[in-house]
Amino acid sequence: MTKKKKASRVVTAEQVAARKPGEKPEAQLDSHNLYKGKIFQLDRDHVRFPDGSEADMDIVRHPGASAIVPFMSDPEGENPQLLLLRQYRYAAGGYIYEVPAGRLDAGEAPADCAVRELKEETGCTADKMEPLFTMFTTPGFTDEKIHVFMATGLTRGETAKEADEFADVVIMPLAEALELIRTGEIMDAKTALSILYAAGFRTGT
Repeated sequence: MTKKKKASRVVTAEQVAARKPGEKPEAQLDSHNLYKGKIFQLDRDHVRFPDGSEADMDIVRHPGASAIVPFMSDPEGENPQLLLLRQYRYAAGGYIYEVPAGRLDAGEAPADCAVRELKEETGCTADKMEPLFTMFTTPGFTDEKIHVFMATGLTRGETAKEADEFADVVIMPLAEALELIRTGEIMDAKTALSILYAAGFRTGT
């Protein structure tokens, strides 16, 4: 049986801004766990919507992650250089370009996670780790958030990659990374958005 679709309401930006901070239009009435793995868990929530209707929703619970846009040279200077990973991803069917990133450990602050992941994946430490923005990855079915940082003043060292991580560290001009986003060769969403944000708001590009 096909569910009847409802028409979307059109509201103004002022109406959205007038809503109370933290207002939740959906209410969780019940929840039970379907699966728990080492990275995420899958819950089935019974939810009441703003119009009073109810439904079951499958939600992937994730601890969140931090991602880092690392600059090997002054991001405000001429021809700034990025440090990226060319990493094997089974789900993507091969190697893809990514910014360094990783999930938060229990109780870990996003900034601490960013420092740890940068060191583990690239061997680098940073003089400055600046928060840029936080995003939901796929809010239709998961609560995962990625906290994005920009790292500058890098010092190279040894990596500490996990056994199932296969990646090469690539130094690339920011202009080339932007071109790879334009042509679709950089396909990872967090990587494309993080680089575009840094280029638009934190560099001289």
